[in-house]
Amino acid sequence: MKFLVIITLVSISISEVIGQEGPLREYDLENLAERIFPIQDLDIDYGQLYENLAQILSNPIDLNKATAEDLRSLYLLNENQISQILDYRAAQGALLSVYELQAIPGMDPVTLELLSPFVTIKSQDQQLGSLLDRMLNEENNYLLLRTSRTVESKAGYAINPGGSSNYIGSPERIYSRFRVARASDFSIGFTAEKDAGEQFRWSPKNKFVGFDYNSFHVQVMKNGPVENAIIGDFQAQFGQGLILGGGFGIGKGAETITTIRRSNAGFIPYTSITEAGYFRGLAGSVSLAKSISLHALVGRNWRDGSTVTDSTGSTLSAISSTGLHRTSTEISNRKVVLESNYGMVINYKKNDLEIGSIIHRTAFSIPVFRNTTPYNQFYFQGRDNTNISIYVNYNFKNVALFGEAAQTLDHGKALVMGMLSSLTRSFDLALLYRNYDRNYQTLYGNAFSENSTVQNESGYYIGWKYKFDKQHTLAGYADLFQFPWLRYRGYAPSNGHEWLARYAYQPNKEVLLYLQVREESKIRNYPGEANLYQAENGLKRNLWINADYALNNKLSFKSRAQFSSYSFNSSFTRGFALIQDFNFSYKKLTLSTRYALFDTDDYDNRQYVYERDVWLAFTFPFYNGVGIRNYVLLKYAFNKKIDFWLRWSRIKYVDRDQIGTGNEMIDGNSANEVKFQARIRF
Repeated sequence: MKFLVIITLVSISISEVIGQEGPLREYDLENLAERIFPIQDLDIDYGQLYENLAQILSNPIDLNKATAEDLRSLYLLNENQISQILDYRAAQGALLSVYELQAIPGMDPVTLELLSPFVTIKSQDQQLGSLLDRMLNEENNYLLLRTSRTVESKAGYAINPGGSSNYIGSPERIYSRFRVARASDFSIGFTAEKDAGEQFRWSPKNKFVGFDYNSFHVQVMKNGPVENAIIGDFQAQFGQGLILGGGFGIGKGAETITTIRRSNAGFIPYTSITEAGYFRGLAGSVSLAKSISLHALVGRNWRDGSTVTDSTGSTLSAISSTGLHRTSTEISNRKVVLESNYGMVINYKKNDLEIGSIIHRTAFSIPVFRNTTPYNQFYFQGRDNTNISIYVNYNFKNVALFGEAAQTLDHGKALVMGMLSSLTRSFDLALLYRNYDRNYQTLYGNAFSENSTVQNESGYYIGWKYKFDKQHTLAGYADLFQFPWLRYRGYAPSNGHEWLARYAYQPNKEVLLYLQVREESKIRNYPGEANLYQAENGLKRNLWINADYALNNKLSFKSRAQFSSYSFNSSFTRGFALIQDFNFSYKKLTLSTRYALFDTDDYDNRQYVYERDVWLAFTFPFYNGVGIRNYVLLKYAFNKKIDFWLRWSRIKYVDRDQIGTGNEMIDGNSANEVKFQARIRF
């Protein structure tokens, strides 16, 4: 009977097909980014942050082995859809094809299209043989070779013999990665990168081994009582991220339901190029009994930082996470402190109830004493930090309850709890409460928060999504938050709010129209040293109007208008960006281009816009000032084993004669970047 169902589904017209099964299916990162990533308004490198998640999603999960937590970790399915998949598998047996998802109630075509690249089906024959045989015969493998550089010369490369601020290395950014992995079985890989301005250097005694950054991992899963074992670099995601947050929590965005809950994903290989937020060492998960498992980690890694030495010894005044080592000063701060991590998690899971307890300790070889500012008085100080927590997850039909309570020993507490519910097939609801003391201190936490750290915050979040039918969706959230203590650029206790509403119309797979509005009110210091301790709430508003449309499976377009305004201290400023994309594919060639115009009054109105990039790379720049942004991305599939990408991008300003500041300054009003990548499969 199941074969009949599959044959019928596969016979459906091409417009209804989910996608090709097999290793390394391409996926639309642009659609994913705009759906699940939060609104970008922090001064951070979003490209590197999101590249971490892309690495995790690049290893598809096996639908026949996936748990509810595995499915939640994709941030694409609501509770009703997760329950339907698990119920279908329990009733019908193992799925024979990804296409079979179309037979599951509640799986709409839009979700299927997004989900299909991140899941796979492994036949029983593929799971036989020794571990070495499976590794050698696994089709899900790749070697990436990538190089990029800015064409124009930057000030940091100027000839300045002996200058401490001069870039020592070449302007090329060079990167390589290899990985071979099978879902729920094994993963082996390495990553190596040299940032622009860094140099290749071989000096093991000074911790240089060729590339400036090197990473590797070996993971084996489901080997007798050992559920998971990793040596090398890894992340840990347990509970709701109050202690072990994995570095890829999502937050508030256009996906108003699934992204607020952290999945209990456990230990995950780390393959990103972000040089912080991961452990280096050993991690293992062991089944102690049918319902009880033990997870443990031991890690030791050298970290960057600024040291101060006096007659009493050395201290660390700041911990750096940029990973940049281009100048003599940056090199002198490279790998100066040894960080040790020890952690253990006890987890009990039976039926729909999961309870766990976490203990995690971080210790530094030299103590941390930060340069004091009014807002950072409760940040971590000292030589070691220990956190403990208890977390609970409970599922009842289409309702998921979750929570975690944590304590920093001798310091503050943190609590987060929430609910996800598919009240009907058409209406989803999310509720969340969090309360983080100002002296709660976590170095690897990444829980739901308005702040960039899990500290000094309380708040209430409500999110909803209503599907009128298969074509019309209305979603939104409201978040009320409070900062009991001072924060960066906000030197007074304060409260604020944020809300978002998004209406989407998708009559078919070829057309998607949506309108999105957002408002945020948050504290800001008055400018100028004289009024440093006076502050009020600034009000930012955003409006997006977007249209994705395709003429056929070879030619598609995107048109978007983004507007923003910012009101603060009796001033009112604006900004906008107008974007037109053109995407074309024919046989082995794929072409993507963009032409964008932008005009912003100030930095507060900068426009973040996702740009298509080479495979597994994220580009999320902001447009600020007045100018034009273009890019062209070419992909050529040489054969089934080799692909090439070539990308050119340019930004040209009409309101300035110099771009950037300091070492990154370019003398001129335009900047061009070229990037080349090759992917080889074995």
